[in-house]
Amino acid sequence: MITLDAQQTAQALPYPELANAIETMLTEMRSGSAHAPERLVCHVGNGDGRDGRPGGILLVMPASNRDIAMTKHVNVHAGNARHGLPAIQGEVLVYDANNGKRLMLLDGPVLTSRRTAAVSLLAARKFAPRPRGPVLIVGAGVQARAHLEAFAAGLESRHFMLYSRTRANAQALADHAQTLGVEATVVDSVEGALQSATVVVAATTSTAPVLPDSGAMRWRDDIFIAAVGAFRPDMQELPPQLCRDAAVRGTLVIDTWEVKHEAGDLLHAGINWSRAVPLVDAVLTPDRFRAGGPVLFKSVGCALWDLAAVLCARRLEGSS
Repeated sequence: MITLDAQQTAQALPYPELANAIETMLTEMRSGSAHAPERLVCHVGNGDGRDGRPGGILLVMPASNRDIAMTKHVNVHAGNARHGLPAIQGEVLVYDANNGKRLMLLDGPVLTSRRTAAVSLLAARKFAPRPRGPVLIVGAGVQARAHLEAFAAGLESRHFMLYSRTRANAQALADHAQTLGVEATVVDSVEGALQSATVVVAATTSTAPVLPDSGAMRWRDDIFIAAVGAFRPDMQELPPQLCRDAAVRGTLVIDTWEVKHEAGDLLHAGINWSRAVPLVDAVLTPDRFRAGGPVLFKSVGCALWDLAAVLCARRLEGSS
């Protein structure tokens, strides 16, 4: 069995190749050759991690195609930062689907962060009206860093604007951007940055909108927003008006129907689900994608994206 640590897992999952692998996985989904049951969520510890008490959630996410089976086990403990521990810990175990033989063990948090950013990269490639325009990233954590890397590598974005409530964290992300050969500016307000940004990434675990409510103002038709941080019903990064504007006047693309009970952004907005287009349909049936209006991509994660990452890693490991 091949075991990859965090650094080796990252090296085995370059963002452009990973985005391509996820696009291929959409075809397998459509044909029925790849499938994944609903993730299992188990509360662990003495609390739920929301009020400082110990505790969190254990996610178990299996998926399989004709050749490979995998399961991802990750613990999410939101309060770990105050103890100097990562919020997400876990692993991905890979099997031969035909005989059950263990094949690989990969780092769960690294695989999760990279496949999440790669899904956003795929969506931006396909649907962003102006993909090479300035990128605004709200947040400065693991997902913000992964999206910076993914968009720098696969979208050819050269200018990033970074916002975080803790300016030092945004500056650290800007310093990292320099190592990638791209320009990054720390901004003091989201509102000002939205005047020029054509691609926006919301990557926080906020329970209140981090993007402004436009009120009577309509969101620009040339803007693409990827919202990836809010993965529980009580979380909310986007103002309801933005969600409704995208659903009614633009396009609302969702990674899977899991958003119906996990995406707090959309639940707070009372979205009409008939207006949402799953990623598999938007990519493989382009006539369902409506041109014009703002484009919102909402992602809560899916084990099939993990399976795509596993297949990508196996191909690259096999060629090394």
